[in-house]
Amino acid sequence: MPILNVKVSAVKSPELTRQISTLLLELTTRILKKKPEVTSIAIDYVDTDSWIVAGKSLSEQGKSSFYFDIKITDETNTKDEKAQYIREAFAGFARILGNLHEESYIYVQDVRATAYGYGGLTQEYRYQAANHR
Repeated sequence: MPILNVKVSAVKSPELTRQISTLLLELTTRILKKKPEVTSIAIDYVDTDSWIVAGKSLSEQGKSSFYFDIKITDETNTKDEKAQYIREAFAGFARILGNLHEESYIYVQDVRATAYGYGGLTQEYRYQAANHR
């Protein structure tokens, strides 16, 4: 049930949206073992003139960049899984965007199960209900 909030320095297009969402859904499913049917991805596009790194716009630097955060239930993934996820996501965005600025960020947020949920139910409730039948 993760949600991913993505910002990318590019011109919005259906093809780019498809490439990014396909990459993130595949990595989130394969590495973090999250169910694709409850994974949500929201993508925002930012003009390179409006994305500033080290005091200069990406357009001035001739670079592209991205940022995304993913919220997952705490204690459901190991440090190694999260490190692999970050590594492969960065490489994937480098392939998609090209000329990627090193200052592109990925934030895997471990959220407490009692403070996170969907459909009106917390993840803790879902865990308890599934394991105490």
